[in-house]
Amino acid sequence: MGIQQAIWQTRDTYLRQFGPDLPVAFFDPAVLADTARMFQQGFPGLVTYAVKANPTARVLRGLIAAGIKAFDVASPVEIDLVRGLMPDATLHYHNPIRSMQEITHAVDAGVRSYSVDRMGELEKLLAQIPDACEISVRLKLDLDCSAYNFGAKFGADADLCVALLRRVMDSGHIASMTFHPGTQCTDPQIWAAYISEVAAIAKRAKCKLHRLNVGGGFPSHRWGEEPDLAPIFDMIKHAHIQHFSDHAPMLVCEPGRAMVADSFSLALCVKTRTDSIIYLNDGIYGGLAEFRDIGHIERYEVISASNKPLYKNISDFTVFGPTCDSLDQLSAPLPLPNDIEEGDYILFENTGAYTHSIATRFNGYGDVKTVEIKNT
Repeated sequence: MGIQQAIWQTRDTYLRQFGPDLPVAFFDPAVLADTARMFQQGFPGLVTYAVKANPTARVLRGLIAAGIKAFDVASPVEIDLVRGLMPDATLHYHNPIRSMQEITHAVDAGVRSYSVDRMGELEKLLAQIPDACEISVRLKLDLDCSAYNFGAKFGADADLCVALLRRVMDSGHIASMTFHPGTQCTDPQIWAAYISEVAAIAKRAKCKLHRLNVGGGFPSHRWGEEPDLAPIFDMIKHAHIQHFSDHAPMLVCEPGRAMVADSFSLALCVKTRTDSIIYLNDGIYGGLAEFRDIGHIERYEVISASNKPLYKNISDFTVFGPTCDSLDQLSAPLPLPNDIEEGDYILFENTGAYTHSIATRFNGYGDVKTVEIKNT
């Protein structure tokens, strides 16, 4: 990934001055720092960062500078990445499926916090980890509350959670619980429902939980009005007090998308236009991959390469990416000014999460230039 060293005040000035042919990711470190502080001041417990959302070194360094000292990692690569930047960071290896070799790697790296959602995986952990590690049992509930359901892949039902907790306690390790409501969850009641069920499970297992990790899933500003996380934080705090009157576990969260999304925007160039069809220099194999899965980002604008005013008349355009694959198409039309033309740019906001981590290099595309800005 290329890096533009200068710090720019405005994104449109950069685009018009350089006319970049590659996609450009504009990074605002102040927004990243402000978001990290918002989580640390608003959430009633430990804030960790889910590295998968954006594993770039500039983001990790920015979060470390903003006071984030604990990270949710899902693989040996992510473990090594964080260790290389912050050797004494606290790491939570909460991908509940791990090979024996991956467990060995984590143990050698000093990881002492894990999650499980099935008995076989717990036994694999117990065979390798040192004494007094934290093992968080992951709960899933059948709740429709997010852009896609994390419970379809991970999590145990209540009965299995009870059995897993009892096995953790019998092993002498530290018993905790965790859950994830699913990405872009906007309903505070979902967190309350999970916390209530966790308390009931802990009571059945006769377990005093060490910690309760309430996951990520906090919404970022992809659509509509900017989400207010304060009611979610307040609901988590209220439900925690209500359902754990005695021996309340310490709270942990692991935001990914909501932590980093708004610190980046993505500028894509119009390669050509034919009637109501445009071709961009990036698509679903790159920075727009999530458009296929959870819908378009509604926050975008067109920047004229020639600085001419664009018509207010808007029409729906079919949008293709640059690859030689007909599947490289946005799943729904994109409303754009009627006079958009080759060389203009579409600037998408809220692209700091997953844009960098899941983009491919299919057909030789996918390279992105990162430009730091002072404000948006």
